[in-house]
Amino acid sequence: MSIRYNLDCKRFAISFVFHDYLYIFALDMKRKIYVASSWRNEFYPEVVAKLREVGHDVYDFRNPPSGDPGFKWSSVSEDYMDWLPRQYRENLNHPKAERQFHNDIEAMEACNACVLVLPCGRSAHTEAGWFAGRGKKVLAYIPEKQEPELMYKLFSGVCCSIDELIEMLK
Repeated sequence: MSIRYNLDCKRFAISFVFHDYLYIFALDMKRKIYVASSWRNEFYPEVVAKLREVGHDVYDFRNPPSGDPGFKWSSVSEDYMDWLPRQYRENLNHPKAERQFHNDIEAMEACNACVLVLPCGRSAHTEAGWFAGRGKKVLAYIPEKQEPELMYKLFSGVCCSIDELIEMLK
């Protein structure tokens, strides 16, 4: 049996002969990463760009592959902050909300890792929790001072720099 690792294309190749047949398996080390964060997060674009730069396939909720514009509640209604709980529940079924939910959940199912970029809100934390519950790798990236959170111990790790994040995704 032989095992080869190619650093340039991040692939493992395992080959062996069994009963006069040669078996070759190639394992791609590139990750499919879901970056969970907030529209207001100033670090988000850099994280997406850096992860793509090192060869990862990254889902960008601000620019989903469907071509839809990224979702904001203000696209459903300008007065969304004044909704009563019943209105909120009803608007979860709005066509724009349904479309973006489909985009996001499809991407989440396809990805094998999640990067939670702080600061962020409820949706991003819900997404990261979904990944953790599925046993997928979750890294919290905390580039600036934040209120401590004990339950991040559920995640695979906490990163304090972009270089540390990239290293922990290997």
